[in-house]
Amino acid sequence: MNWLERLWKEEDGQALTEYGLLVGLIAVVVIGTIALIGPELDRLFNLILTELQGAGTTTP
Repeated sequence: MNWLERLWKEEDGQALTEYGLLVGLIAVVVIGTIALIGPELDRLFNLILTELQGAGTTTP
């Protein structure tokens, strides 16, 4: 019984579990944000690429 009681009261691994949950939550938020703004970023980079490609062909 002493072993089970000590295991129940032990809190050493609790902080590690909380950090793991926080890292998981942050990862979900980052992935969700990238998924939401990804198409807009793709459009923006394509626009920049088009402008840069057109800048080399124009003559003053």
